[in-house]
Amino acid sequence: MGKDALYIADRRKKEFTYPIHNHEVFELNFVEHASGVRRIVGDSNEVIGDYDLVLITSPDLEHVWEQNTCTSDDIREITIQFYLDMSDDGFLSRNPFYSVRKMLKEARKGLSFPLSAIMRVYQQLDTLSSVKDGFYACTQFMTILYELSRCEGARTLATSSYAKVEVESDSRRVLKVKNYIAKNYMDEIRLNTLADIAGMSPSAFSRFFKLHTGRNLSEYIIEMRLGYASRMLVDTAKSIAEISFQSGFNNLSNFNRIFKKKKGCSPSEFRENYHKTRIIV
Repeated sequence: MGKDALYIADRRKKEFTYPIHNHEVFELNFVEHASGVRRIVGDSNEVIGDYDLVLITSPDLEHVWEQNTCTSDDIREITIQFYLDMSDDGFLSRNPFYSVRKMLKEARKGLSFPLSAIMRVYQQLDTLSSVKDGFYACTQFMTILYELSRCEGARTLATSSYAKVEVESDSRRVLKVKNYIAKNYMDEIRLNTLADIAGMSPSAFSRFFKLHTGRNLSEYIIEMRLGYASRMLVDTAKSIAEISFQSGFNNLSNFNRIFKKKKGCSPSEFRENYHKTRIIV
């Protein structure tokens, strides 16, 4: 990008052909009229509807929009690449930008916005590429980011363990437990041990954990293990049996079954899809 603040590509097309990739710059990607396209962000694999808006702020997070079953001949894609200083004493650390900075940190795992948020910024997105003055284009883009940061319902896509993002929590007890799981995911993890770390009874801790995370403890541990397994499938040449064992699954068939149920494909298919088309730009 050099000294440019924004790179904006506003295009209409009939198909997606760009391979899976990752890059240093941040990216906000909007897709319209492309129902049936498969969107892959890290270890997230979803088929999108007519409108899709995703923010990605990690240089290591692979992503791609694949044609899949989409038959539209009037796809519109707006890709905005940018970079903002996220240092603790940078401009974004000031109070007016709190919500934007928080959103950009969450987007290290990829952040998908609901239709209500998309409609809130649709007009600004629609006209951004036609703004000729660079300063006004930047202010319009910052307005888009600010409005998105104030919307409810955005959800992260890749797991923390896959995206190599440190876990954060508003509860010190939950954070201690999450850190323990992150360090011991390859071993058997007992409810009593986690409850002791939190200083609670097992039944009280189970309710407390779900209240703060929105997931059962077992679901969270499986998600964590699958994230690490997915990352090893992409980054290493280890066998699937090795990866299964090193991710904390007690047998290979159990690993294959859970992986396919959660990811929509087998571990070998997941690896093949990534290695077949992966590039870095």
